[in-house]
Amino acid sequence: MAYLVTGAAGFIGAAVARRLLDRGEQVVGIDNLNDYYSVQLKRDRLATLAHPNFTFAEVDIADNTALTAALAPHPITHIVHLAAQAGVRYSLTNPHAYVQSNLVGQVNMLEYARGLDGLVSMNYASSSSVYGGNVKQPFAEDDRVDGPISLYAATKKADELMGHAYAHLYRLPLTGLRFFTVYGPWGRPDMALWLFTDAILSGKPIRVFNHGDMRRDFTYIDDIVTGVLAVTDNPTRDEGTHPPHRVYNIGNNQPEPLLRMIDVLEDAIGMEAIRSLEPMQPGDVPATYADITAIQRDHGFAPTTPIEIGIPMFVDWFKDYKGLR
Repeated sequence: MAYLVTGAAGFIGAAVARRLLDRGEQVVGIDNLNDYYSVQLKRDRLATLAHPNFTFAEVDIADNTALTAALAPHPITHIVHLAAQAGVRYSLTNPHAYVQSNLVGQVNMLEYARGLDGLVSMNYASSSSVYGGNVKQPFAEDDRVDGPISLYAATKKADELMGHAYAHLYRLPLTGLRFFTVYGPWGRPDMALWLFTDAILSGKPIRVFNHGDMRRDFTYIDDIVTGVLAVTDNPTRDEGTHPPHRVYNIGNNQPEPLLRMIDVLEDAIGMEAIRSLEPMQPGDVPATYADITAIQRDHGFAPTTPIEIGIPMFVDWFKDYKGLR
């Protein structure tokens, strides 16, 4: 029995792989180590996974031949599919990267899962971005999500539709997870918390979009991993009448004003930010707020980390990682 984690050098992927290793599982990780952001950061995350039970292969999920060859030797039973091209704004300038990773890659992973004899579960990453410009809050899984406002969001909704089709046709046990603004140690340098921390410590202005009138359901990485593994350990069951496919929100259920997040960050750093107030960016949304009733009911998911605890933990890690102590 082995767990496959795609995007294993990524923020969430590395954290999931680390937790699996901690509990004694065999883990196979794959990642293409692309240069969307620092490849060195990705390699540093992989270095934390060094363990006899961990095997890594550098492979692109959009390359089906290479993907199949890399995974052929491994007895995969569980798939946590987190590899994807992330970022709303980058999808405005490099759309083909999203088509390859999020559409072609998703089909390749579903086809790989279909060919496994002993598949127990497959989870895949969706995103809160699928809710687009929805004004009803909190966002619930049965809300309409057919109005994406970015290509990134459109690819994530397509992933869910493909998952449903494969679950219907081939009875694959599939679960999509709509992540809400994940943050914490080893996070992504294109996300606001990293950008703001780096800028404040460097004495540079931070870009505060929509003049600060934004709210985000910031979700700490440890809570996310707990939720991902709860779903992995309790896969969607095939009851015959419906496809064994579920989609869940996975968030903190506590949207925080962006300006409040900056206040907490300033306190953690011990420095004030130079705030550059700017208009809303194309493809962005003013607020995200996860209704987590379904994942609480089905998997006992209960996030426990408020930003007053999580942000200082990120700042401590950031200073250590950058040698700023």
